[in-house]
Amino acid sequence: MTGPSSDLVRDAIETLHGASLDDALARRFSLADETVHLGDTMFVLRKPANADHLISEADYVMDERLPYWADLWPSSRQLAATLLAEHGGGRTLLELGCGLGLPTIAAMRAGFDVTATDYYQDALHVARANAGRNVGREPTVRLVNWRAWPEAFGPFDVVIAADVVYEQEYATLIADCIAKSLAPGGVAIIADPGRVALPTFVARLPLVGLRIAETTTTPYDEGKIHQEIQVMRIMWV
Repeated sequence: MTGPSSDLVRDAIETLHGASLDDALARRFSLADETVHLGDTMFVLRKPANADHLISEADYVMDERLPYWADLWPSSRQLAATLLAEHGGGRTLLELGCGLGLPTIAAMRAGFDVTATDYYQDALHVARANAGRNVGREPTVRLVNWRAWPEAFGPFDVVIAADVVYEQEYATLIADCIAKSLAPGGVAIIADPGRVALPTFVARLPLVGLRIAETTTTPYDEGKIHQEIQVMRIMWV
């Protein structure tokens, strides 16, 4: 669905929850369910059936934006698995680039008070719906552009992101956004499959007062995908 009618549906979705939100998303997209097993925990994510159908020439011309949010990436799985082992205890958590919402959902299941952000409004709606079906409630959501970080946003006890430094520009922006949003004594947990911009991100961290305190690497092998996913715990110097 495209054009003005699509915009009207998208605007109306912001006020919907539960089954009404699911129904509205089904009118907006052709949807498919994907089951995710993380140890003994199972989640079912509902997502656009084909992310390629969401590509917008206008979005790409504006800032080379592509709908990567509509796919489930291996780093999101690993980050979610990591979060399930955490003890949220009501601590505040911010996700940068929530996409379909898997890490956000895992963090909510672990007891965090989650704020999910993305550059696509549709991603926020899909993440809300997935959280509602999997944990029975929605996260706080906010549309955020990393290039124009909102004032007085946070701070958060934990900041997370999965596979977000796939461009050199993003590597610098993400490091800066973590520094702007992480509370004193907080930790950022970032999962990355070895993207080309990762060295730029790592080099930027000390320039904004951050350091990598710990890195764990986990192989991911499924079909044609073979990755070494690093999960970095980042803290203040």
